[in-house]
Amino acid sequence: MSHVFVLFCFCWRSLIGVFGESVSVMEGDSVTLNTDLTEIHTHEDILWYFGPKMDLVAKIFSTYDVPDGRFRDRLKLDRQTGSLTITNTTIEHAGPYKVETEGVKYSSKMFSVSVYARLPVPNITRDCTSSSSSSSQQNCSLLCSVLNVRHVTLSWYKGNSLLSSISVSDLSISLSLPLEVEYQDKNSYSCVINNPIRNQTTHLNITQLCHTCSDSVSLIVLVSVSAAAGSLLMLAAVGFFCRRHKKSDQEGKCYLLLLRSFITNTNKYLIFDNYHNHNLNENYSHNHTSTNVLF
Repeated sequence: MSHVFVLFCFCWRSLIGVFGESVSVMEGDSVTLNTDLTEIHTHEDILWYFGPKMDLVAKIFSTYDVPDGRFRDRLKLDRQTGSLTITNTTIEHAGPYKVETEGVKYSSKMFSVSVYARLPVPNITRDCTSSSSSSSQQNCSLLCSVLNVRHVTLSWYKGNSLLSSISVSDLSISLSLPLEVEYQDKNSYSCVINNPIRNQTTHLNITQLCHTCSDSVSLIVLVSVSAAAGSLLMLAAVGFFCRRHKKSDQEGKCYLLLLRSFITNTNKYLIFDNYHNHNLNENYSHNHTSTNVLF
Protein backbone atom coordinates (compact mmCIF):
# COMPACT_ATOMS: atom_id res chain seq x y z
CA MET A 1 0.00 0.00 0.00
CA SER A 2 2.86 2.39 0.84
CA HIS A 3 4.41 1.73 -2.58
CA VAL A 4 1.13 2.75 -4.25
CA PHE A 5 1.04 5.99 -2.24
CA VAL A 6 4.65 6.84 -3.12
CA LEU A 7 3.91 6.16 -6.80
CA PHE A 8 0.81 8.41 -6.64
CA CYS A 9 2.81 11.26 -5.07
CA PHE A 10 5.53 10.91 -7.69
CA CYS A 11 2.97 10.98 -10.54
CA TRP A 12 1.18 13.97 -9.02
CA ARG A 13 4.41 15.95 -8.69
CA SER A 14 5.27 15.03 -12.28
CA LEU A 15 1.91 16.30 -13.54
CA ILE A 16 2.34 19.57 -11.65
CA GLY A 17 5.78 19.96 -13.22
CA VAL A 18 4.44 19.40 -16.75
CA PHE A 19 1.22 21.41 -16.68
CA GLY A 20 2.10 23.91 -13.96
CA GLU A 21 0.13 25.62 -11.25
CA SER A 22 -2.90 27.40 -12.71
CA VAL A 23 -3.18 31.09 -11.83
CA SER A 24 -6.00 33.41 -12.97
CA VAL A 25 -6.02 37.22 -12.92
CA MET A 26 -8.27 40.03 -14.13
CA GLU A 27 -6.84 42.31 -16.80
CA GLY A 28 -5.27 45.38 -15.16
CA ASP A 29 -4.74 43.65 -11.80
CA SER A 30 -1.50 42.31 -10.34
CA VAL A 31 -0.59 38.65 -9.91
CA THR A 32 2.17 37.02 -7.85
CA LEU A 33 3.83 33.72 -8.76
CA ASN A 34 5.20 32.16 -5.58
CA THR A 35 8.39 30.10 -5.44
CA ASP A 36 7.33 28.44 -2.14
CA LEU A 37 10.71 29.46 -0.68
CA THR A 38 10.89 31.15 2.72
CA GLU A 39 14.28 32.68 2.00
CA ILE A 40 17.07 32.69 -0.57
CA HIS A 41 20.35 31.19 0.61
CA THR A 42 23.80 32.44 -0.25
CA HIS A 43 25.01 31.43 -3.71
CA GLU A 44 21.47 30.55 -4.83
CA ASP A 45 20.18 31.94 -8.11
CA ILE A 46 16.50 32.43 -8.95
CA LEU A 47 15.66 32.57 -12.66
CA TRP A 48 12.22 33.26 -14.18
CA TYR A 49 11.27 32.31 -17.75
CA PHE A 50 8.18 33.04 -19.86
CA GLY A 51 6.54 31.86 -23.07
CA PRO A 52 6.83 28.85 -25.36
CA LYS A 53 10.53 29.66 -25.94
CA MET A 54 11.10 30.24 -22.21
CA ASP A 55 12.71 33.66 -22.52
CA LEU A 56 14.51 34.85 -19.39
CA VAL A 57 12.49 37.67 -17.75
CA ALA A 58 13.91 37.90 -14.20
CA LYS A 59 16.96 36.87 -12.17
CA ILE A 60 17.99 37.68 -8.62
CA PHE A 61 18.23 40.60 -8.40
CA SER A 62 17.55 41.80 -11.93
CA THR A 63 14.52 41.93 -14.23
CA TYR A 64 14.53 41.68 -18.00
CA ASP A 65 12.12 42.19 -20.85
CA VAL A 66 11.25 40.04 -23.84
CA PRO A 67 11.91 41.53 -27.31
CA ASP A 68 8.37 42.89 -27.77
CA GLY A 69 8.54 44.91 -24.53
CA ARG A 70 5.44 43.43 -22.88
CA PHE A 71 7.05 43.31 -19.40
CA ARG A 72 8.45 46.84 -19.37
CA ASP A 73 8.07 48.36 -15.85
CA ARG A 74 5.74 45.50 -14.86
CA LEU A 75 7.99 43.00 -13.02
CA LYS A 76 8.82 43.00 -9.31
CA LEU A 77 11.04 40.37 -7.69
CA ASP A 78 10.80 39.60 -3.98
CA ARG A 79 14.35 39.74 -2.57
CA GLN A 80 13.53 37.34 0.27
CA THR A 81 11.56 34.57 -1.47
CA GLY A 82 12.26 35.15 -5.17
CA SER A 83 8.53 35.31 -5.97
CA LEU A 84 7.64 37.24 -9.13
CA THR A 85 4.87 39.87 -9.28
CA ILE A 86 3.44 41.09 -12.60
CA THR A 87 1.62 44.43 -12.34
CA ASN A 88 -1.03 45.92 -14.66
CA THR A 89 -1.51 42.62 -16.48
CA THR A 90 -2.79 42.37 -20.05
CA ILE A 91 -3.84 39.48 -22.28
CA GLU A 92 -0.25 39.38 -23.58
CA HIS A 93 0.98 38.22 -20.17
CA ALA A 94 -1.02 34.99 -20.29
CA GLY A 95 0.94 31.81 -20.86
CA PRO A 96 3.49 29.48 -19.28
CA TYR A 97 6.05 30.62 -16.69
CA LYS A 98 8.91 28.69 -15.14
CA VAL A 99 11.08 29.42 -12.11
CA GLU A 100 14.41 27.69 -11.52
CA THR A 101 16.42 27.65 -8.31
CA GLU A 102 20.12 26.96 -8.81
CA GLY A 103 22.51 26.42 -5.91
CA VAL A 104 23.31 23.52 -3.64
CA LYS A 105 20.44 21.73 -5.32
CA TYR A 106 18.36 22.43 -8.40
CA SER A 107 14.56 22.82 -8.43
CA SER A 108 11.97 24.18 -10.83
CA LYS A 109 8.29 25.02 -10.88
CA MET A 110 5.85 25.70 -13.72
CA PHE A 111 2.91 28.14 -13.81
CA SER A 112 0.08 28.57 -16.29
CA VAL A 113 -1.28 32.13 -16.13
CA SER A 114 -4.71 33.05 -17.53
CA VAL A 115 -5.66 36.73 -17.93
CA TYR A 116 -9.36 37.59 -18.27
CA ALA A 117 -10.78 40.82 -19.69
CA ARG A 118 -12.97 42.94 -17.42
CA LEU A 119 -16.65 42.08 -17.64
CA PRO A 120 -19.24 44.47 -19.09
CA VAL A 121 -22.60 45.02 -17.40
CA PRO A 122 -25.38 42.94 -19.03
CA ASN A 123 -28.02 45.09 -20.74
CA ILE A 124 -31.68 43.98 -20.57
CA THR A 125 -34.05 45.42 -23.18
CA ARG A 126 -37.64 44.83 -24.24
CA ASP A 127 -38.13 43.22 -27.67
CA CYS A 128 -40.93 45.38 -29.08
CA THR A 129 -40.78 43.74 -32.51
CA SER A 130 -42.87 40.87 -31.14
CA SER A 131 -45.65 43.15 -29.90
CA SER A 132 -47.89 42.23 -32.83
CA SER A 133 -47.83 38.49 -32.08
CA SER A 134 -50.70 36.79 -30.27
CA SER A 135 -48.47 35.70 -27.36
CA SER A 136 -47.54 39.34 -26.66
CA GLN A 137 -50.98 39.85 -25.12
CA GLN A 138 -49.88 37.74 -22.14
CA ASN A 139 -46.08 37.50 -22.38
CA CYS A 140 -43.23 39.99 -22.40
CA SER A 141 -40.23 39.25 -24.65
CA LEU A 142 -36.85 40.38 -23.31
CA LEU A 143 -33.25 40.27 -24.49
CA CYS A 144 -30.06 40.30 -22.40
CA SER A 145 -26.96 41.41 -24.33
CA VAL A 146 -23.22 42.00 -23.87
CA LEU A 147 -20.72 43.33 -26.42
CA ASN A 148 -17.20 42.19 -27.37
CA VAL A 149 -16.64 39.40 -24.85
CA ARG A 150 -14.70 36.13 -24.75
CA HIS A 151 -14.17 33.30 -22.26
CA VAL A 152 -17.54 34.10 -20.63
CA THR A 153 -20.96 32.59 -20.01
CA LEU A 154 -24.19 34.62 -20.23
CA SER A 155 -27.13 33.25 -18.22
CA TRP A 156 -30.72 33.96 -17.19
CA TYR A 157 -31.71 33.09 -13.61
CA LYS A 158 -35.12 32.81 -11.96
CA GLY A 159 -34.25 33.37 -8.34
CA ASN A 160 -31.28 31.04 -7.84
CA SER A 161 -32.36 28.59 -10.56
CA LEU A 162 -30.60 28.62 -13.92
CA LEU A 163 -33.04 29.02 -16.84
CA SER A 164 -30.72 29.23 -19.86
CA SER A 165 -27.13 30.07 -20.76
CA ILE A 166 -24.77 30.59 -23.69
CA SER A 167 -20.96 30.54 -23.70
CA VAL A 168 -18.11 31.82 -25.86
CA SER A 169 -14.44 30.85 -25.64
CA ASP A 170 -11.60 32.34 -27.68
CA LEU A 171 -13.53 34.54 -30.11
CA SER A 172 -14.39 38.10 -29.13
CA ILE A 173 -18.06 38.46 -30.06
CA SER A 174 -21.37 39.87 -28.84
CA LEU A 175 -23.84 37.62 -27.02
CA SER A 176 -27.62 37.86 -26.67
CA LEU A 177 -29.96 35.63 -24.69
CA PRO A 178 -33.78 35.89 -24.94
CA LEU A 179 -36.32 35.43 -22.17
CA GLU A 180 -40.13 35.46 -22.17
CA VAL A 181 -42.09 36.19 -18.99
CA GLU A 182 -45.72 36.88 -18.18
CA TYR A 183 -46.76 40.47 -17.53
CA GLN A 184 -48.06 39.58 -14.07
CA ASP A 185 -45.02 37.46 -13.11
CA LYS A 186 -43.85 38.34 -9.59
CA ASN A 187 -40.70 36.19 -9.60
CA SER A 188 -37.18 37.60 -9.43
CA TYR A 189 -35.15 37.38 -12.66
CA SER A 190 -31.54 38.33 -13.34
CA CYS A 191 -29.06 38.19 -16.20
CA VAL A 192 -25.50 37.19 -15.25
CA ILE A 193 -22.22 37.26 -17.17
CA ASN A 194 -19.31 35.40 -15.62
CA ASN A 195 -15.82 34.05 -16.21
CA PRO A 196 -13.87 31.73 -13.89
CA ILE A 197 -12.96 34.52 -11.45
CA ARG A 198 -15.71 37.16 -11.52
CA ASN A 199 -19.28 37.97 -12.57
CA GLN A 200 -21.62 40.88 -13.24
CA THR A 201 -25.38 40.82 -12.61
CA THR A 202 -28.29 42.90 -13.89
CA HIS A 203 -31.67 42.44 -12.18
CA LEU A 204 -34.87 42.55 -14.22
CA ASN A 205 -37.64 45.00 -13.35
CA ILE A 206 -40.70 43.54 -15.09
CA THR A 207 -42.93 46.48 -14.15
CA GLN A 208 -40.55 48.99 -15.71
CA LEU A 209 -39.68 47.15 -18.93
CA CYS A 210 -42.80 45.16 -19.77
CA HIS A 211 -45.28 48.05 -19.79
CA THR A 212 -43.27 50.45 -21.91
CA CYS A 213 -43.91 48.68 -25.19
CA SER A 214 -47.70 48.59 -24.94
CA ASP A 215 -47.90 52.32 -24.22
CA SER A 216 -45.59 53.15 -27.11
CA VAL A 217 -47.42 50.88 -29.51
CA SER A 218 -50.68 52.63 -28.62
CA LEU A 219 -49.04 55.97 -29.39
CA ILE A 220 -47.84 54.69 -32.77
CA VAL A 221 -51.33 53.45 -33.61
CA LEU A 222 -52.83 56.83 -32.65
CA VAL A 223 -50.31 58.72 -34.79
CA SER A 224 -50.85 56.32 -37.70
CA VAL A 225 -54.63 56.79 -37.60
CA SER A 226 -54.25 60.56 -37.40
CA ALA A 227 -51.86 60.62 -40.36
CA ALA A 228 -54.17 58.43 -42.43
CA ALA A 229 -57.14 60.66 -41.60
CA GLY A 230 -55.12 63.71 -42.62
CA SER A 231 -54.30 62.12 -45.98
CA LEU A 232 -57.97 61.36 -46.63
CA LEU A 233 -58.96 64.94 -45.81
CA MET A 234 -56.32 66.24 -48.20
CA LEU A 235 -57.58 63.95 -50.95
CA ALA A 236 -61.15 65.12 -50.39
CA ALA A 237 -60.08 68.78 -50.56
CA VAL A 238 -58.16 68.28 -53.81
CA GLY A 239 -61.07 66.31 -55.30
CA PHE A 240 -63.46 69.12 -54.45
CA PHE A 241 -61.07 71.61 -56.03
CA CYS A 242 -60.93 69.55 -59.22
CA ARG A 243 -64.72 69.45 -59.54
CA ARG A 244 -64.91 73.22 -59.15
CA HIS A 245 -62.34 73.70 -61.93
CA LYS A 246 -63.37 71.18 -64.58
CA LYS A 247 -62.56 73.54 -67.44
CA SER A 248 -58.88 73.74 -66.49
CA ASP A 249 -58.61 70.00 -66.26
CA GLN A 250 -58.35 69.30 -69.97
CA GLU A 251 -54.90 67.68 -69.78
CA GLY A 252 -55.36 65.83 -66.50
CA LYS A 253 -53.45 68.40 -64.46
CA CYS A 254 -55.91 68.29 -61.61
CA TYR A 255 -55.70 64.50 -61.26
CA LEU A 256 -51.91 64.76 -61.31
CA LEU A 257 -52.17 67.25 -58.44
CA LEU A 258 -54.40 64.78 -56.60
CA LEU A 259 -51.87 61.96 -57.04
CA ARG A 260 -48.92 64.09 -55.93
CA SER A 261 -50.79 65.21 -52.83
CA PHE A 262 -51.54 61.62 -51.84
CA ILE A 263 -47.94 60.48 -52.35
CA THR A 264 -46.51 63.43 -50.40
CA ASN A 265 -48.74 62.85 -47.38
CA THR A 266 -48.13 59.11 -47.41
CA ASN A 267 -44.36 59.62 -47.47
CA LYS A 268 -44.56 62.06 -44.56
CA TYR A 269 -46.43 59.47 -42.54
CA LEU A 270 -43.92 56.71 -43.37
CA ILE A 271 -40.93 58.92 -42.52
CA PHE A 272 -42.46 59.91 -39.19
CA ASP A 273 -43.37 56.32 -38.36
CA ASN A 274 -39.87 55.01 -39.10
CA TYR A 275 -38.26 57.85 -37.16
CA HIS A 276 -40.53 57.24 -34.17
CA ASN A 277 -39.84 53.50 -34.17
CA HIS A 278 -36.08 54.18 -34.30
CA ASN A 279 -36.30 56.50 -31.30
CA LEU A 280 -38.30 53.92 -29.37
CA ASN A 281 -35.66 51.27 -29.95
CA GLU A 282 -32.93 53.68 -28.84
CA ASN A 283 -34.85 54.40 -25.64
CA TYR A 284 -35.31 50.71 -24.86
CA SER A 285 -31.59 50.03 -25.24
CA HIS A 286 -30.91 52.35 -22.29
CA ASN A 287 -33.86 51.22 -20.18
CA HIS A 288 -32.31 48.63 -17.85
CA THR A 289 -32.30 48.21 -14.10
CA SER A 290 -29.63 48.58 -11.44
CA THR A 291 -26.57 46.32 -11.42
CA ASN A 292 -24.58 44.52 -8.75
CA VAL A 293 -21.02 43.19 -8.89
CA LEU A 294 -20.50 39.81 -7.23
CA PHE A 295 -17.10 38.47 -6.38
